[in-house]
Amino acid sequence: MAFISYKESMEKLDNLIIEAVGVEKVYLPDTLGRVLAEDIIAKENSPLYPTAAMDGYAIIGKDQELGELEIIEVNPAGNDTEGLCVVPGTAIKTFTGALMPKGADTLIPIENVDVSDGKIIIKEPVATGFSVRPVGENFKEGEVLIKKGTTLSFAEIGVMASLNVVAPLVVQKPKVAILATGSEVLELGECSNNPAQIRSSNNYTLEALTKQHGGEPVQMGSVTDDRAAITTAMKDALRSADIVVTTGGVSVGDYDFVKDVIRDELGCDVIFKGVLIKPGQHIMVAQKGNRYIVALPGFAYSSTVTFILYVLPILYRLQGREFKFETISARLLDGYKKRTKNKTEFAACNLYIKDGEYVCDFEGKRDGSSAIMTNMLGNVGLLWLEADENNKEAGERVQVLALR
Repeated sequence: MAFISYKESMEKLDNLIIEAVGVEKVYLPDTLGRVLAEDIIAKENSPLYPTAAMDGYAIIGKDQELGELEIIEVNPAGNDTEGLCVVPGTAIKTFTGALMPKGADTLIPIENVDVSDGKIIIKEPVATGFSVRPVGENFKEGEVLIKKGTTLSFAEIGVMASLNVVAPLVVQKPKVAILATGSEVLELGECSNNPAQIRSSNNYTLEALTKQHGGEPVQMGSVTDDRAAITTAMKDALRSADIVVTTGGVSVGDYDFVKDVIRDELGCDVIFKGVLIKPGQHIMVAQKGNRYIVALPGFAYSSTVTFILYVLPILYRLQGREFKFETISARLLDGYKKRTKNKTEFAACNLYIKDGEYVCDFEGKRDGSSAIMTNMLGNVGLLWLEADENNKEAGERVQVLALR
């Protein structure tokens, strides 16, 4: 199967028919970061009645011309105002959040009056209607307040609490099985007895990305470069998750069995294998029924970048939403020498604002192989050069994929 361009790989990904996973009701405080699966509609006006917006006196606005008004009652927040009524020449002391008494159309603040012998003396009049929250100021009955597909944050949870939404309907978290391959991979916590072993970091990097973007990671650990062992592990992963992500074993080495297992042992439909990109050109995307398999390179930086490019779009569509890369036009402070020809290239850079514009540079970023995961630290972005682009000079504008 010939290598395809990055653009063609994205088109093939977009053309996949991906149905969203199911939905479930979740207790409101546990919905932070979840994707809403229904519209949240106001069932009544808020406030339901005119309400005091501050502490003061409920009055008839035009009565301020009288200069003084008799205080006839006190109206605290939460008080039933049935039977309370402001008539000409009177005032009712009313506190923040209390319902406005019948007959009153204005609330004059405490600071605007003096009190003497059971009366208020108007020092500074206010406009009629001052500090009275009208019916429906927050929202009106029948209004769609939060749309289906919204990722829930503190604000949405607060609004739903005010509506007495106990358990909203949210999209189930798609499961992402993560499997590292390689006889050199050493599990987190294991002691090394061989200098050729490397610590497994891919599993935990990709688990964090999965959680960050609404998925539920299923850690499958690591497996040695053995075809039978990889086959067993991948079959287990397919039974356990909506997306299976592997790292390592997709190149052309004697011990790179993952690609063969996907084709021959699992009988998957290969969407594409090999993309003209750097890093991660040996990436493979396949499908088995309604399950998706994305085989990533083993190097930490490569697997991270290709997870962002290829796994996140699938993960978002399983949640019924689209993943949009945030691309920013930035001014390049350093020159950049493109490492490849005819490949789309992604290079870790620092992205920040300077003198009111986005800029990027490579200070602290190490040159070398695609194993350098520390290049992803900091306020990082990915300089994005198309296949037909060449070296960039300092001062040129470039597109950067923002990761923070």
